[in-house]
Amino acid sequence: MSVLQPQVVPAPFDAVANQYDNRFTSSAVGRAQRVAVWKELPNIFHPGDRVLEIGCGTGEDACFLAQRGVRVTACDSSSQMIAVARHKIAGCGLQKLVTLAQVRAEHISNLGTGGAFDGAFSNFGVLNCVPDLGQLATDLATLLKPTAHAVLCWMGPTCIWEIAWYLVHGDRKKAFRRLQRDTVIARIAAGASVHISYPSVRSLAKTFAPYFRVKAVIGIGVAVPPSYAEAWAQRHPKWMRFCEGFDALLGRSPTVRLLGDHVLVHFQRNLVQG
Repeated sequence: MSVLQPQVVPAPFDAVANQYDNRFTSSAVGRAQRVAVWKELPNIFHPGDRVLEIGCGTGEDACFLAQRGVRVTACDSSSQMIAVARHKIAGCGLQKLVTLAQVRAEHISNLGTGGAFDGAFSNFGVLNCVPDLGQLATDLATLLKPTAHAVLCWMGPTCIWEIAWYLVHGDRKKAFRRLQRDTVIARIAAGASVHISYPSVRSLAKTFAPYFRVKAVIGIGVAVPPSYAEAWAQRHPKWMRFCEGFDALLGRSPTVRLLGDHVLVHFQRNLVQG
């Protein structure tokens, strides 16, 4: 496993890197949503492919892909996330298949020359924090081979669980925060916050259209709740299992699939621009 030269920049997620796996990856909600994403990946990325992962976090998805023979260049803005990922990847014996890079999503153009990658992947709303999605689309188009696939998982603008959850808890502002046109400031930990936007699938298709076309849209966490409902999921394991089973159906239902905590958008690079 190699580690590309890091950028010396502060990253908000440094503050939660050491607790992230306990709080999300190993949680009932986190496992359910991640498994739903994983079900799609082996059909798109194959052994020997070279895939760019944007916002790798603690390396959970990089390990999943590498265990299936995919070569992964996994980048993240957080040096602490990279450190956790390095330890995890070494523990799985996947050093030869994973290259780690401390690079912000806005700087992925530094990671290769034209057509360097067979595909790209990003999970759980990393790209919701990118201010210029048009530039991101341009950078991805430069890095990906013609007809390559980009599987990008976003936080959607209308999460039915979130609306219901916060209305029940009397917090109308949070219930409808994703519907705001301006970016929303989300507090990650004491002294650490990020600006988040919630683009619609339609707007994403338009932004990426010069270089990519939408192949598929899948709802992630339509029936399965968001991570802040983890205590509920722990108290009601039977209901949680029901939600997991129902999610597979709802995630592919037109319109309903757009009401999840996340939306997985599968793009394919155009053979030629336009």
